[in-house]
Amino acid sequence: MSSPLAPKGAVSLDAGASQYLTFSLGEEIFAMDISTVREIIQYGPLTTVPLMPEFVRGVINLRGAVVPVIDLQARFGRAQAVVGKKTCIVVFDAVRAGERVELGLLVDAVSEVIDIPGNQIEPPPNFGTSVRRDFIKGMGKVAQGRFVIILEPDKAFDMNEMAALCAQSQVPVAA
Repeated sequence: MSSPLAPKGAVSLDAGASQYLTFSLGEEIFAMDISTVREIIQYGPLTTVPLMPEFVRGVINLRGAVVPVIDLQARFGRAQAVVGKKTCIVVFDAVRAGERVELGLLVDAVSEVIDIPGNQIEPPPNFGTSVRRDFIKGMGKVAQGRFVIILEPDKAFDMNEMAALCAQSQVPVAA
């Protein structure tokens, strides 16, 4: 996690390791800071909500709370994810107007929790990624010279931006 004194968007370069939950979308491996993850649940029926953008697959009832489920593939501008045997929902904390809000992420499969030292995280590339650069906190170096894409949840799942996209999808079409 970035130091409070680091410039906005800077990647922490301390040697301490942070733990990240890794998950797959197709052939790509992504990670997010485990401290934001509340739980991982098996994919089950969703309640669809009319007039939502394509990336909002629906909502789930999680112990009495309504939790929107974001299709990560669609949020990245791709086709909606195809649900398979290993598809699951990662429930995590997002922040909107200073308040904690639970969101669910639809992912192909959850892999493992890994430690990535701060000095093994590189800044996001300027080009060549299939994800918006501001959605990426950094590129974590892992075994065998491979990288995992570490997501920046405050940007990728910015509640205000997603609410604006929802409002745009509700604009009536002139006949």
